[in-house]
Amino acid sequence: MVVADGVLAWRDELDVLKQRLGPLFVRPEPRRQAGLYLEALLSGVQRKNGWQLAEQIGDARPWRTQRVLSHVQWDEDAARDICRDYVIEHIGSADGVLVVDETGFLKKGTHSAGVARQYSGTAGRIENCQIGVFLAYASSKGHALIDRALYLPEAWCADAARREEAGIPEAVEFATKPVLARQMIERALDVGVPCAWVLGDEVYGSDHKLRAALERREQAYVLMVRCNEPFWAVRQKKTGWYTAAELAAACPASAWHCHSAGAGTKGERLYDWARLAKGSVRRSRMEWQDEGRVPLARRGPPQTQHWQHWLLIRRHRQDPDDVAYYVVFAPANTSLATLARVAGLRWTVEECFEVAKQEVGLDDYEVRSWQGWYRHITLAMLALAFLVAMRVKLNASPPQSGNDAPSRPLVALSVCEIRHLISRLLLVAGLALDAIFDWSLWRRMHQAVAKLCHWKARSLCPA
Repeated sequence: MVVADGVLAWRDELDVLKQRLGPLFVRPEPRRQAGLYLEALLSGVQRKNGWQLAEQIGDARPWRTQRVLSHVQWDEDAARDICRDYVIEHIGSADGVLVVDETGFLKKGTHSAGVARQYSGTAGRIENCQIGVFLAYASSKGHALIDRALYLPEAWCADAARREEAGIPEAVEFATKPVLARQMIERALDVGVPCAWVLGDEVYGSDHKLRAALERREQAYVLMVRCNEPFWAVRQKKTGWYTAAELAAACPASAWHCHSAGAGTKGERLYDWARLAKGSVRRSRMEWQDEGRVPLARRGPPQTQHWQHWLLIRRHRQDPDDVAYYVVFAPANTSLATLARVAGLRWTVEECFEVAKQEVGLDDYEVRSWQGWYRHITLAMLALAFLVAMRVKLNASPPQSGNDAPSRPLVALSVCEIRHLISRLLLVAGLALDAIFDWSLWRRMHQAVAKLCHWKARSLCPA
């Protein structure tokens, strides 16, 4: 079987990635240990902390594994760059997008770098946690994490004793999450990462400095904003400041158009969309244009000929109170359907978090230091990047034919399925592998049937 042969060659593919990391280490022992750490992250151990990773590797104690995160000299930022380049090589595309978001890492103590009582989207409430800001890259080929930054609360920045205990460099100063996001986005754009759009939620869309930095680069973006985000606009013959919610409420029925935010496992994600475009303050009345566009008043320097600002509004078709707002900077000829598809890609970073925490132990670390956090997170990102690259390679394999071809439709191999297969291969030695791949084939067949049923139920898939 083509898929089986490709999965069985996973160690060769991983060795290629290890060779890229090799020059970061001076001595062969830590180089080997870092490679084993990366391999253990792909295993099926329940929690990928120091002790369990050491047991997976075969060490009696976790000291050598922990030293990879603490005392061994290697450049975790250089490893981050290797991760980014590796991801772009496999899923880089002209239609690629950069997506920024943060996630929480729940903690019980008070000594881990940056830990504090703060809001965590992971928990959905204020918790004692660390917050990491991440940059994901997504294209039609897949998505993975390519950059990271640990958010350091102001209280930590002013506490010299805690900083010293956690090993926080003196050069690190307080930076808001949008500032960290801007640094990561600019770092990616400066090295030529192919990027058509930048996406983010309300935390980043409401930051005017981030938006201005992207506009200076003429980098298109679709960033969410809060319902009370003010806009300078014309409404009922009056020019002034209006919130996004007020402008959305003024949209007539003809302004809304149904478009898909992308395909999901249960069908196309259909929403009603409208957009308000910047116009001129000289217009005497509000003019609703094609595809639901309405002029916002221009305030400040005039727009260039080929770029435009919009307020994009998304409304749930069954629940009119479920409304989301986006501020858009894009070429003037961009269609509403395109904006809807792009806005739907923001959820790829959430999928990256879910898969990285579930499959490669992104949040299973037990380190307190600043350096230890960055090193574990970077190695976990590399493990995720490896799985994404394997997925691209395996799904690009030619279809099977003859007796080996499955008799029923299959879903494409997922990152989770590939990690599961690799973890099983790590457990067996000299045993028959047919049962492992047969179970994988059975799961993918039933997933394909479930997906087809969901699509038929929505009348979006032909019988």
